[in-house]
Amino acid sequence: MGLDPERSMAAALDRPDGGVPRGPAKSPLREAVVDAVKNLHPAYFAMVMATGIVAIASHLTGLRSLAVGLSWLNICVFVVLWTLTLARAILFPRDFFRDLIDHKRGPGFFTIVAGTSVLGRQQIIIFGHYTVATAMWFLALPLWAGFTYAIFTGFTVKEDKPSLAEGIHGGWLIAVVATQAVSSLGTLLASRFPTHETEMLFFSLCMWLCGGMLYIWVISLIFYRYTFFRFLPSDLMPPYWINMGAMAISTLAGANLILTATRAPFLMALLPFLKGFTVFFWATATWWIPMLVTLAIWRHVYKRFRLSYDPLYWGAVFPLGMYTVSTYQLAQALDLPFLVWIPRSFVYIAVAAWIATFAGLLSTMKSLKIAKKGIEP
Repeated sequence: MGLDPERSMAAALDRPDGGVPRGPAKSPLREAVVDAVKNLHPAYFAMVMATGIVAIASHLTGLRSLAVGLSWLNICVFVVLWTLTLARAILFPRDFFRDLIDHKRGPGFFTIVAGTSVLGRQQIIIFGHYTVATAMWFLALPLWAGFTYAIFTGFTVKEDKPSLAEGIHGGWLIAVVATQAVSSLGTLLASRFPTHETEMLFFSLCMWLCGGMLYIWVISLIFYRYTFFRFLPSDLMPPYWINMGAMAISTLAGANLILTATRAPFLMALLPFLKGFTVFFWATATWWIPMLVTLAIWRHVYKRFRLSYDPLYWGAVFPLGMYTVSTYQLAQALDLPFLVWIPRSFVYIAVAAWIATFAGLLSTMKSLKIAKKGIEP
């Protein structure tokens, strides 16, 4: 017996769904994961940077249990973020590559390089795992080269560009942090390659110098933006703390070269230069701290800008931990014991900032979970 098309259509329209076949209900958890992958901020690896350097700072200042706990947590965070990043590159390549040449989000990719290098340093300082650290360095090195020339070439040749006031921010200095992180880790690993130790130390020296020059280029634009363009509270993003953090990690990389100078004649010949510029970097990092604290008070107290969790806040935690570690290392490299009180005090500020940011992350995750439950049928 044949079917009456009009009767079939009328029956379909009488259904609650209006005749549209309903597919399987989407899982809120699945939707949340897909959304997290698609919108993952490239700078999220700053969490690895921050956790790793705070762990190292804790270890150097005698907080061993905290250092070990943070180190294991950092390994988990590193694996999760790499999984999400690779998934984003595969599933959402257009979003991934659009961010790569975006003036605001593109520099965030350098946190992958810096985070990988800091994790490698963490493995050496806290666990003595040179093999893992070597793998981290050989992973960070091509990432640094790839991101450096892809991002800056993209910024150069793209036709539609933002104005200086809209495009430049402290996050650009993550490129300096990544460069100095590769230099610093390479210096620590050089002794593990006795037949190529001189070449590795020379490469680390060149990276240190490149990072210093890159800082001068970028900070000139940032300082110009500070002083000659209108500055709103919303413009003072957390990565502006990298103004200080980039100089702190440059101090650390320089101190490492000073401590290793006896292993390479060319470093001994450059020792006065190394010491002078390392102190210069540390003094610049120190100069930035009161300035950044004052601007933070202006933003949150005077202008009453609402303080809420943002993954970019990890970029503010990292400089605090790095200043602690770099000052400790500088005191050793130049035999300046009177500086040791700074890292022994500053480490608690870094730990407090890490705890506050991590609490913000947990609170945000809890809020999202509640919101997802609220929309479930």
